[in-house]
Amino acid sequence: MATQVKLKAERRSDGGKGTARKLRASGKLPAVVYGADFETLSLTIDAHEAVQLFHSISVDNTLIQLVVEGESTPLPTLVREIQTHPFRDLILHVDFYRVQSGVTVELEVPLHLVGTPAGVRDQGGVLDQVFHELPVACIPSAIPESFELDVSALEIGDSLSVSDLDVPDGVEILLDLDRTLTAVGAPTTLASQDEDDEEDEDAEPEVIGQVTDEDETPES
Repeated sequence: MATQVKLKAERRSDGGKGTARKLRASGKLPAVVYGADFETLSLTIDAHEAVQLFHSISVDNTLIQLVVEGESTPLPTLVREIQTHPFRDLILHVDFYRVQSGVTVELEVPLHLVGTPAGVRDQGGVLDQVFHELPVACIPSAIPESFELDVSALEIGDSLSVSDLDVPDGVEILLDLDRTLTAVGAPTTLASQDEDDEEDEDAEPEVIGQVTDEDETPES
């Protein structure tokens, strides 16, 4: 079931860089809401509240109910983009996407690995998590909070793919079923040694005392 939170917002009519700077100087952030069959709405949100909220949730797959001043009901949205300052830890602008009940949306859902692989614990292997988030398609009410994979039984050379996931009804993973999500590899030192051994096997052996054409001297 999708996680839902609320965030207060106010309408704004003016725009431009100068206005945006003034808003940020007053502790506000410019934002917009857009969506299919929905007229784009320009808003302002409290910067402190927004930062605290975004740090406390999984931004990509949390339904944010925007409580807009003057609106009778909250707007169900997903964050589509958070624009940040290139050099400073500041949010400049937020884009929200208006979702509709019963209409499929595409989004990213976190993938959490559970346990310590046997190949890591007992054999010194290395766990490689290929995907930290998974692309999915579902209706808003079916958005998963996260996916989990138990990796405790994996030994060196083992892997888990999309087909190993426990996917709720109504949720589609937008990856091939055989796509690898995580794997346990050999220890780095062992892998390097194997590569060195392969290079040694491929090298041409040097024959001591072999006479080459350049070494042959013509008979007098």
